[in-house]
Amino acid sequence: MSELRLSTLGHTWLLDLDGTIVKHNGYLIDGFDTLLEGALDFLSKIPEKDSIVFLTSRDEKYREATVRFLEENKIRFHKILFGLPYGERILLNDCKPSGLVMGYAVNKERDAGDFPVVTEDPGL
Repeated sequence: MSELRLSTLGHTWLLDLDGTIVKHNGYLIDGFDTLLEGALDFLSKIPEKDSIVFLTSRDEKYREATVRFLEENKIRFHKILFGLPYGERILLNDCKPSGLVMGYAVNKERDAGDFPVVTEDPGL
């Protein structure tokens, strides 16, 4: 399990959906989504001041069912980007003049519950 030490500033979370938060392709294989072990706990620890953007390769036609699932499970989010390519996701960001790192990437095993431990450090 990884650890992220973040500033106390507001954060933007870009989270893949399938295989990261819910069972990969569960909505196709099982006909419904299933939260991965630890996902709800991880998401509930994201501070209210932060923004959550879900990323998915799901076709736009699954928007209504996906949003309904998230709302039924009381998972807050600000945006969901549908229809993204299946390839790598690349984050490119600058650093603040103070040296604060502004971009992180965490890769986790598909369908695993190994979510990062996140702490806010007022010294950053």
